Amino acid sequence: MNHHRPDHSGALLSIDLDAICANWRLLKEMLGQADCAAVVKADAYGLDASRVAPALARAGCGHFFVAHLDEAIALRPHLPAAARLYVLHGAPPGVEAEFLAHDLIPVLNCLPQVDAWSRLARTTARALPALLQVDTGMARLGLAASELAAIVADPGRLHGIELRYLMSHLACAEAQDNPSNALQLERFRAALAAFPQISGSFANSSGIFLGRDYHFGLARPGAALYGVAPVAGAANPMRAVIRLQGKVIQTRRIEAGSGVGYGLSWRTAQASRIATVAVGYADGYLRSLSNRGLARVDGIELPLVGKVSMDTITLDVSALPADALQTGSLVDLIDASHGVDAVAERTGTIAYEILTSLGARYARHYIGG
Repeated sequence: MNHHRPDHSGALLSIDLDAICANWRLLKEMLGQADCAAVVKADAYGLDASRVAPALARAGCGHFFVAHLDEAIALRPHLPAAARLYVLHGAPPGVEAEFLAHDLIPVLNCLPQVDAWSRLARTTARALPALLQVDTGMARLGLAASELAAIVADPGRLHGIELRYLMSHLACAEAQDNPSNALQLERFRAALAAFPQISGSFANSSGIFLGRDYHFGLARPGAALYGVAPVAGAANPMRAVIRLQGKVIQTRRIEAGSGVGYGLSWRTAQASRIATVAVGYADGYLRSLSNRGLARVDGIELPLVGKVSMDTITLDVSALPADALQTGSLVDLIDASHGVDAVAERTGTIAYEILTSLGARYARHYIGG
């Protein structure tokens, strides 16, 4: 992760590690007896896994999930030896031994991965831990019903594999009344029945809020840890984690009828004051926020006018006193009152994309942890 000085940077990103840990504890409490993992893939959703994961480990989290092998290798030294680190995509062909070298646990998603892991177990003459994923209706990763049946019919294919959990993934958990949730649950229970000796891992962030039937032995929250609302249309119980503040480079007064930005896509109806702020799409401030983004100063909303440029945005700051903004003044682009979900809604995307796009040029400030 790049480290930039606040006085050199065009924007400041504050990341509240205490809030992430509080969110994890809230989810853990909801789970009762079930374990609560942390999904820290994509560099902890853009917030720096090397800072986030150790803070969660100190808070009591013992299970961590990433997507790729290289993410896991980079993260392993930052975690306690006892922490379990799982790779959702499993082992790429031919590098299974890397998992042993770095004490990593693969999620086995298909028969070739199962067979390769079993071969390695026989070669090394030791039981190798793994999770086995079944597809219960998302059609993304995991064994199809026919592949699961092949393993049940020939248990020897799992020789040498110490299965820790059977897992699956919910497709529509944030929509609590979606009938596919109950259908996936029914299929998952049927799959689990073939492995009476192991526990299940089924719930993502939103799945935790579907209730105890979905909890099983290990839940895998990701987005909710980082403050994203877990239930569509409901109040968000999670604490806000990030604050993004952009710096003003300059302000100007323009006459009525003037155009602003590339393509002059916005024109003033009356004389206006425009502030240029040092954040753009190269910083993950998405271009789809053109003419619809929002900043705040002292609670006053300032509309983003014109196109988002690579390195800058322009705000109509006419609602502020003329001397309110100087060169170097900060404006809030994401904060507790206008969070990642609200920004995502204006962008026509999801909060996950907002988080994972957060730029490498921001000066980052970590709170607590």
